[in-house]
Amino acid sequence: MKKLTPFLISCVLVFGATACQNPAKTTADAPDTATKPVTQAPSPEATEAALKDAQSETRRNQLNADIRAREQRNNTFNDGKATNRSPNNLESEVRSKLEANIPNGHLTIAAAEDGTVTVSGTVVNKDQIAKIDRLAKEIKGVKQVINKATVAQTKS
Repeated sequence: MKKLTPFLISCVLVFGATACQNPAKTTADAPDTATKPVTQAPSPEATEAALKDAQSETRRNQLNADIRAREQRNNTFNDGKATNRSPNNLESEVRSKLEANIPNGHLTIAAAEDGTVTVSGTVVNKDQIAKIDRLAKEIKGVKQVINKATVAQTKS
């Protein structure tokens, strides 16, 4: 028994050392990116289809469902309070809310630790600018909205 224990331990060590070896990759194992074609830009038709899909009623419903799920998680983990909400979380949720309710808007959102959300970019009309404050404040944790959005100039 005294000779069997060191033998078993040495077998485990040898097996472990062999199994943990990571042989160096050679050029034959490396991916061949030089001969692959460069990705082409999408066609105007594909871009238009993607834009319509992004602004569809289905997408709007998905975004609103995502917002409701986040609010439920916040209520569960924070006793219904808007505490411990990171700026990234607020940015993402406000972005989703505005994207779902302001079609054709090109907005960027920045949030601060104190719950201040800054919205900039362009929208199609003045009515959409008025909706930004109300929609953003519907998100728990947003205390103040700084609205720097403008109405986009129409092409003539």
